Amino acid sequence: MLFCGGYGMRMRSGASDDVPKPMAMVGPRPLIWHVMRYYAHFGHTEFILCLGYGAHHIKDFFLNYEETTSNDFVLRHGRTELLSTDIASWTITFVQTGVESPIGERLRRVRHHLDGDEMFLANYADVLTDAPLPEMIDRFARRDAGASMMVVPPQSSFHCVDLGDDGLVGGITAVSDMPLWENGGYFVLRQEIFDHIPENGDLVADGCAQLAKRGRLVAHQHRGFWKPTDTVKERAALDEAYARGDRPWAVWERVGAGQDAGTRTA
Repeated sequence: MLFCGGYGMRMRSGASDDVPKPMAMVGPRPLIWHVMRYYAHFGHTEFILCLGYGAHHIKDFFLNYEETTSNDFVLRHGRTELLSTDIASWTITFVQTGVESPIGERLRRVRHHLDGDEMFLANYADVLTDAPLPEMIDRFARRDAGASMMVVPPQSSFHCVDLGDDGLVGGITAVSDMPLWENGGYFVLRQEIFDHIPENGDLVADGCAQLAKRGRLVAHQHRGFWKPTDTVKERAALDEAYARGDRPWAVWERVGAGQDAGTRTA
């Protein structure tokens, strides 16, 4: 399940810009494609898109998908012969989950599309990583827990200041050097999560928080590549990195990566 229905106000270029954040471009493809391509590389090719704001942009992108944009092909006698494909093996379910719905409510509204799967994957549609997904899933499968969330070191460049009662500074520490972790998305969930998300509730603040109180939430610590795209600046940085060939999240491009396969749900 991919959450792609938010407004993404910090990514918008003007009042008339109704393009949702997952459709912001990184290289020749939008963010949501990069996230889906990551999952497909590991064999997870059944997607449920939790749509909301600007849903028609996402629908139009896939309904009018052009494989030649990111695949090699031969043009012979005026006909295109693809040498590889991106989404031919994907199954994508498009579900309107409300413009104002919090993420937990979006999850609740697509539950019936899970076909009873006990374990499933969920994620934001605008965060890129090179995390080892099979390891993340296998570790969770061996645990008696209701949910797993990937956690990453703080990304902020700010410093924390240790103040004494007299107002004197006792020390200054970069946030990234502190023993803290933040939510990085990339959830592995069991159906149990639905027991803890109320109507119009949130996945993390309600569902995961309740599981944590019960000792049923585990974390996968990832210190590798992880980048959010909450702002225009962050999206531009990823686009520039893509242009110069620095794209560690594109695990499908690595030598010996193999072909995408499988029919599991994300």
